[in-house]
Amino acid sequence: MIQIKSAAEVEKMRVAGLLVGRTLQMLAGCVRAGVSTAELDALAEAFIRDHGGLPSFKGYLGYPASICASVDDEVVHGIPSRRLLVDGEIISIDCGAIVDGWHGDAAITVAVGSVRPELARLMEVTEAAMWRGIGAARLSGRLTDVSHAVESYVRSQGSYGVVEEYVGHGIGTEMHQDPPLPNYGRPGRGPRLRKGLVLACEPMVTLGDRHTHVLADSWTVCTDDGLPAAHFEHTFTLTDSGPWALTAVDGGRAGLASVGAPCGAPEVDRAE
Repeated sequence: MIQIKSAAEVEKMRVAGLLVGRTLQMLAGCVRAGVSTAELDALAEAFIRDHGGLPSFKGYLGYPASICASVDDEVVHGIPSRRLLVDGEIISIDCGAIVDGWHGDAAITVAVGSVRPELARLMEVTEAAMWRGIGAARLSGRLTDVSHAVESYVRSQGSYGVVEEYVGHGIGTEMHQDPPLPNYGRPGRGPRLRKGLVLACEPMVTLGDRHTHVLADSWTVCTDDGLPAAHFEHTFTLTDSGPWALTAVDGGRAGLASVGAPCGAPEVDRAE
């Protein structure tokens, strides 16, 4: 069942989303060679709890940590460990928090020191694809308008792989809700986009082939060809003025402007 939120409930989701955004902002500043992914996880859990939230990943279906930390060819769901980051790697950090029963969910990919130009470009393309997907969402439009915008942009930028098995989703009082939001497909399909619908758009893009496999830990998803992947995600909703990225600290203003899309964040964002 698709959960439609009231305006007051969306405001509560903004509070949870802002906590996620600020947690990721803090973590991005901590990424450097020699830091372990377990250290990043501990920082995230402490920050979320210190600011009145609960880490939504920890314990979810048995997941043992507060963030997913996926390095290089790890696409998503990498479990934090004593592994030390190395200059030239990229790390995707996925984070979720619950505040007052409502969820926020977002992800970023960060360079560890200096990275090869093709990795920097992979991150740029993936993040821009996310914003183009969110920017394509309009009231009375269809769910796969977002999907098509993500895939079309990635395809236009080169021979990247768009992961199909892991997709975006509805979100609210649970982290994963209907409807699933693919990162590929034709436009004009799926449920109508309406006020109160909140979605997580999260493209995962690879430098090579799109095919993946799960490691023996039953969580970590890696590319079959061993080439790196990037992952960006924001939770967003729709207003009369356009999309409002609930997990972006600025409400999505800069990201949407970068792809020429309007932003529906209120002028006075009480949670910001």
